[in-house]
Amino acid sequence: MSSTTTQLTLPDLSQGGAKARPLSTPLHQANLADDLAAFREFGQITRVITTRFDGGEVPTFVNEFWTARQRQASSLHEVSYRACFKPQLPRFFIERLTRPGDIVYDPFMGRGTTPVEAALLGRVPFGNDINPLSLTFTRPRLRPPTLEELTARLSEINLNDHDEFPEDLLVFYHPETLREICALKKYFTNRRSRGRQSAHTPLKTDQRRLTSAATSQSPDPIDDWLCMVALNRLTGHSPGFFSVYTLPPNQAVSVQSQRKINEKRNQTPPRRDVAKLILKKSKQLLGDCTPEVRHTLAAVAKHAQFTNAAADSTRELPANSVSLVVTSPPFLDVVQYAEDNWLRCWFLGIDPKSVKLTVPKKLDDWAAAMTNVFRELHRVLKPGGHIAFEVGEVHGGKTKLEETVLPCGVAAGLKPLLVLINDQEFTKTANCWGVDNNAKGTNTNRIVLFRKA
Repeated sequence: MSSTTTQLTLPDLSQGGAKARPLSTPLHQANLADDLAAFREFGQITRVITTRFDGGEVPTFVNEFWTARQRQASSLHEVSYRACFKPQLPRFFIERLTRPGDIVYDPFMGRGTTPVEAALLGRVPFGNDINPLSLTFTRPRLRPPTLEELTARLSEINLNDHDEFPEDLLVFYHPETLREICALKKYFTNRRSRGRQSAHTPLKTDQRRLTSAATSQSPDPIDDWLCMVALNRLTGHSPGFFSVYTLPPNQAVSVQSQRKINEKRNQTPPRRDVAKLILKKSKQLLGDCTPEVRHTLAAVAKHAQFTNAAADSTRELPANSVSLVVTSPPFLDVVQYAEDNWLRCWFLGIDPKSVKLTVPKKLDDWAAAMTNVFRELHRVLKPGGHIAFEVGEVHGGKTKLEETVLPCGVAAGLKPLLVLINDQEFTKTANCWGVDNNAKGTNTNRIVLFRKA
């Protein structure tokens, strides 16, 4: 395992639109600790307590550090994915611990919240996820097309040209809508196939893949964007989705479950205009894409690196290159990612069984897996770089994962600095599941901050 520092030519955004808070050089633990202790932005006084763990103790700061209100971030983030955190979380640490041009990395990037927020702030985004869907959701938002480009491309796609017609999906879709979805699927499949042939690199979903500075720019960002939005519109609970009423778009229920929903609600899938809905959602996503935002994204997108691998085995990422890691790992067996994304996998032609996700059921197994992840993060992190590792309460609040995470980081050679607990009321996404605050699920963001000596 190499310990040499990799020199990368990074964009100079110090005079651009991405602004950072003033930082000391270098940043010391006391600077951030003082900042947290004095934090009053939402009118609450920070409580300072101590978290003890096997091997030591760290100060813990409790407050509402970012807003619980909906849609307070860039419109580019409005892509649904199960168990994702708010963009305000990575922004909080990116602004305080990095400068424009620094590399920010997420080894469990999910929908890509950390990489996209990092790019919006003029930082170079690195990301990884063993779920190939993550690359599909993340990459297009670094090079957003214009609405005019999307309209022109959709007009070129023959939405009557389809091969398959899976009738079991008629529990979700009107027959004409399903035909258009199948035509889109065929179009994207053919485009990907031609791209792979031209690159002479066969794609296997169970094989590690790298999207680096040389290959992160898709041959066709317009197709990438359309595919991402189509995935986002497959199912949902409003007329803005392709489907009849079903669960929120971050989880696709089974055919059997949807049949029961239809019977209970006495509903039949209505006709939806696939192209019209893609453009409507695209207009929303592009709402905040000013020329300045596009300039900032373009400057960092060509340096972005993404891997599709296990988080403890990202050998393609350079050692000693990352300034900040902001991530949230799978929380034991709370969320079944493969089951939630079965319909999206169908649309992309991915076998969900081939995606070997890390979702241990036992706490000791989870801790062992996280220790291995921390060792890999130690390798890619610069000396003096930080890791903001977000975990939550599980088992009805009885298990505080930060107490488990702290020894894992120490075992990997990292120095624990503090714990930040963002304490706030649940918002709409959680309430739609009938979950009350402090009653079930993850009620707080609990972030353990480490530094590489």
